[in-house]
Amino acid sequence: MAAAASLVAAVGTVAGMVSALDGPEGGDVARPRVTRSPGLLPLPAVPTATSASASPGPSPSPSDSKTAKKNPQPAPRASTGRPVAPASTRLYRHTDSQVLDWVRANRSDPRRPLIESRIADRPAAVWFADFTPDTITSRVRAVTSTAAREGRVPVLAPYAIPERDCGGASEGGAPDIAAYDSWAQKFAAGLGSGEVIVVLEPDALSQTECLSGGQLSDRYAALARAGRAFKSANPRARVYYDAGHSDWNPAGAQAARLRAAGGASPASSDGVFTNVSNFNRTSAEVAYARRVLAAMGGPPSLGAVIDTSRNGNGAPPNGAWCDPSGRKLGQAPTLRTGERGIDAYLWVKLPGESDGCKGEPGSFAPDYAYDLAD
Repeated sequence: MAAAASLVAAVGTVAGMVSALDGPEGGDVARPRVTRSPGLLPLPAVPTATSASASPGPSPSPSDSKTAKKNPQPAPRASTGRPVAPASTRLYRHTDSQVLDWVRANRSDPRRPLIESRIADRPAAVWFADFTPDTITSRVRAVTSTAAREGRVPVLAPYAIPERDCGGASEGGAPDIAAYDSWAQKFAAGLGSGEVIVVLEPDALSQTECLSGGQLSDRYAALARAGRAFKSANPRARVYYDAGHSDWNPAGAQAARLRAAGGASPASSDGVFTNVSNFNRTSAEVAYARRVLAAMGGPPSLGAVIDTSRNGNGAPPNGAWCDPSGRKLGQAPTLRTGERGIDAYLWVKLPGESDGCKGEPGSFAPDYAYDLAD
């Protein structure tokens, strides 16, 4: 994943801006891959409010990622003893994930202790990547109400924008803008009243080369509407829009797209997210996020969240984005970054879930997870 990312947003139309904002773009930049959506759990009661609550240059095409040769995995080795920062006690860890399924089913596996302690025990985003209008409210509410009862903050990644991934390995989403609007309204109805972080449609504002001018205007408007719907349904929801990452689009160009989609309006947005499913170092993303926020010209209350799930060693030098070797876990998820304007470090991409080279896109690959954690 060299220059793209993926997940969720909202905002209004800006007429006549398409040609000014979007010129020719580079090739297939690093993108997030589909992560399994949570299953439909028993519908909990709606909770009451609680106070606790990729690298520069062209990357392989999606077809390349599907046929890429899988690298042989080394046998489990002793941990290096690398220190791992404690995770935030306020972020929510969802109990329905592929890594937890694997841990429960493989108690005797020698890789299990490291994967469990350094990945499975960490809070991570819950992705909603399938277009299921009939159940989306119940599934979102199942997560938000459980988190509220525990006094924790869930991170949700809605990922159903039409023309998702421009037809690549993570293609899918709603069939059209009207269907997406309806889906987003139903998503909003599940947000409850507790604190919640929404990472709105990764890649939706960074990867747009497949859209016509009219389609892009429609996408901007749909994202703006989604953001407003989320914040109207739950004023404590914090909605972040797609800023790509520091090796993708220039900060000024990305800021223009964000403004067009409502990313600079407090009615729909709390700021931006960067580095989803990518590997750039946190310091580079902090500097880039600040440049984007400054160029957006929004209120000083807008901030940024950064995906640190796989950036412990930074981006690979050759621009590889599909399960590149030599990567490590990054900063543990936390809502206390100590950095001005940076609201959180999050694990949006679930470590160990493949980009499509060491397994099917979005599938859990234990050898890959072990290498990241070791």
